[in-house]
Amino acid sequence: MDDAAAASVGAARGCDGCARAGTRWVHLRECLTCGHVGCCDTSPLGHARAHFAAHGHPVVRSLEPGDGWGWCFHDEVLLLPS
Repeated sequence: MDDAAAASVGAARGCDGCARAGTRWVHLRECLTCGHVGCCDTSPLGHARAHFAAHGHPVVRSLEPGDGWGWCFHDEVLLLPS
């Protein structure tokens, strides 16, 4: 992710797991149960899915600008706005 993309998400938003590991994320996902922000499955470490596996929180939403969709890890279903 380039610096411009990181700035568009917001200075306070990012994948904490990637920050601790010293890696970069591709896209960010926010857990709709607790607000945890993790990186997507195409990121090197997939912290959003790891959060689901560890905590059982199944639904995330994309934090990418212009995206309005969510994803349920449990059912592997894309959630679109109505």
